[in-house]
Amino acid sequence: MTSTDRPVDAASDRYVEQLAALDPVSATYLGVAGHEHRLTDLSPEGYDAREELTRRALAEVTAATPVDAREAVARDAFRERLGLEVDRYDAGVVRSEVSVIASGLHDLRQVFDLMDTGSTEGWEAVDARLAAVPAVLEGYRVTLAEEAARGHVSAVRQYVEVAEQVRGWTGQQGAGGDVFSALVARSGRSGALQAQLEQHAAAATRALADTGLFLEDEMAPRGRERDAVGREAYALASRYFLGAEVDLESTYLWGWAELHRITEDMARTADRILPGGSVDEAVAALEADPARTIHGREAFRDWMQELADRTIAELDGVHFDVPEPVRRIECMLAPTNDGGIYYTGPSEDFARPGRMWWSVPDGIEDFAPWKEVTTVFHEGVPGHHLQVGQTAYRSELLNRWQRLMCWVSGHGEGWALYAERLMDDLGHLADPADRLGMLDAQGFRAARVVVDIGMHLELEIPRDNPFGFHPGERWTPDLGLAFMRRHSRMDDPTIRFEVKRYLGWPGQAPSYKVGERIWLEAREEAQARAGAAFDLRAFHRAALDLGSLGLDPLKQALARL
Repeated sequence: MTSTDRPVDAASDRYVEQLAALDPVSATYLGVAGHEHRLTDLSPEGYDAREELTRRALAEVTAATPVDAREAVARDAFRERLGLEVDRYDAGVVRSEVSVIASGLHDLRQVFDLMDTGSTEGWEAVDARLAAVPAVLEGYRVTLAEEAARGHVSAVRQYVEVAEQVRGWTGQQGAGGDVFSALVARSGRSGALQAQLEQHAAAATRALADTGLFLEDEMAPRGRERDAVGREAYALASRYFLGAEVDLESTYLWGWAELHRITEDMARTADRILPGGSVDEAVAALEADPARTIHGREAFRDWMQELADRTIAELDGVHFDVPEPVRRIECMLAPTNDGGIYYTGPSEDFARPGRMWWSVPDGIEDFAPWKEVTTVFHEGVPGHHLQVGQTAYRSELLNRWQRLMCWVSGHGEGWALYAERLMDDLGHLADPADRLGMLDAQGFRAARVVVDIGMHLELEIPRDNPFGFHPGERWTPDLGLAFMRRHSRMDDPTIRFEVKRYLGWPGQAPSYKVGERIWLEAREEAQARAGAAFDLRAFHRAALDLGSLGLDPLKQALARL
């Protein structure tokens, strides 16, 4: 049966091609070739075109009749994702969202990290995109101003913080330097092409700096004073990131209980490291041990790469079936110093591998690997790299939209947390220090459930909370920062960035733990149904072969495994 005989697949695949043409930046992120010389139009007209396409594609797929159960799942996934995207357009979110982690500026800046820099053709594409930056950012400023006139704005804090990020990207402050000039300095080209690269990089940097000033001088005075988005906006964001509608208050209380469970487990694990000692004392002992410290960013990157490669070799064919192209991953240091860790998927043909990126804050040169073993599992294998890579590989099971474009945070981040817990179950965290690092990360994610929902809904802190933390008070950003400091051993610049991220990206942070909860429940149910015949490796393959789904459709699909 060809794609033309499968109406849902055909319409979904047309949408991929049409969106790639209207959104070349996303095409690069997705690994769709043929659009490398252009940037996405961020003007109001550009957003109009993409919104019209989204609505048209949604109507077309909704009207299509699936030919089998597999296409029915694909249609449900498409309708759920694009339906929520239409809701976000209607709410003004898509055009106006500016936060320290998500905006048109971030997409534009980061896309250059993924471009081909190993050939003359690749550098010609880089040059063409650099040349387009000033006009694109001019259009983006018009969009933000028009949206502000309609009352669609972000919080003051987000505009101010992104303007500060821009100063770091453009070399006006911090140790990162001018990212565009640094990029073209590595080209190794000469003559006219290099002269153009330098000229266009300088112009792009000026345009980026001007946009930072625009955010601070013109948008910040029009922004919301309150960081909290309120219940209506939060409910939409939560549905978007989870692919499910959850009771926010009960999820908030579950977050408290989960954090308490993890905290008690941490105490027991700390006692294995330093008998009779507290968690803080065990951490202090680990940090004082020079054998547990890596000095230098490049050395730390090399450690991540070795662990990622070794883990793939150990798991493949035992607990997972890792497709051959997915056995390659690259660990990278991001060219910025904003803080944060993220994953970018492979190109469609796997010529560009999946990559784990670490944006190291200024001043951080010493790293504690015991804290980050679980991060490598989360971002690499069996986490995002396996999940995204296997989905991209299964062309015989998933249409192109499912393989390349469908991403639900609750599904993806939930799987990555599930992967961390699984590695403990499989014995890969036998060192209690590594296990303490995993629990610290798990506690951090549980605390995010509490803080994210609490701050945006301005809920009351339970009077009987197990940590005695400001009982009866209402959440504020300052209390959120204090709570995250108490429940994480990350460096303070990273914790500060995290809280700014929650305030500017409501609903995303809880998707990790809520998603993990669904994955664990689904495995337990599958194991109960199969009894002694349960095969963990087969469960993992079948589950990942579904592609990314909202958590509600995921629960239904996994129940059939």
